[in-house]
Amino acid sequence: MRGSQAAGRISTAPAVPVPPAATAASDQDDPLPANPPLATPVSVRPPLATLRSADGRLVLTDDLLQVNGQQFALLELEAVEVQRVRWLLWFLLGGIVLAGFLLGLLQNWVRTMPAALGIMAGALLLAWGQRGTNRLRLHRLGREAAHFALPGELPDWQKLTAEANRRIRRRHDEAADAAAAALWAAEAARQPPESPTLPDLPLSP
Repeated sequence: MRGSQAAGRISTAPAVPVPPAATAASDQDDPLPANPPLATPVSVRPPLATLRSADGRLVLTDDLLQVNGQQFALLELEAVEVQRVRWLLWFLLGGIVLAGFLLGLLQNWVRTMPAALGIMAGALLLAWGQRGTNRLRLHRLGREAAHFALPGELPDWQKLTAEANRRIRRRHDEAADAAAAALWAAEAARQPPESPTLPDLPLSP
């Protein structure tokens, strides 16, 4: 008799309804993705215009530098510099010839006409050596620097070398960004996926 009454009490107890706010909160508390993407896509920059010197000896593209027909990738270069240098051999030879014929003319060792020709030749050699040339130096990564002789005015070559250095830095930055993105993608692929965790349901009152 008591067992039947207990059973009747249990069966007639009203069920506690779950609040709709709790069900909505449980639906909204979805687990976040285990491995969010770490690598961001590398932005592709538009290629730069090709630059050439007036005599065509130097050609600068978006990823190559060509000097006298010899090509160098911008990634293998560290920096480019140009400076004015004198032909030391011709400069010294012209000074010696000029001084020798002047001394010979003053000491009456040579006649006037040969001395004049010698002084003229010495002055030409001295002027040629003083004029010199522009020396272009290419600093290569892990290798010996390459040197080239370029005629013309120094300011024109300085503008080209400044642009070349800017593009070299740009190419190195792009390569570093691409390597970092590939490393992040490899790290993200190597991590095991985390098991999703169920949200905590509120206790019924």
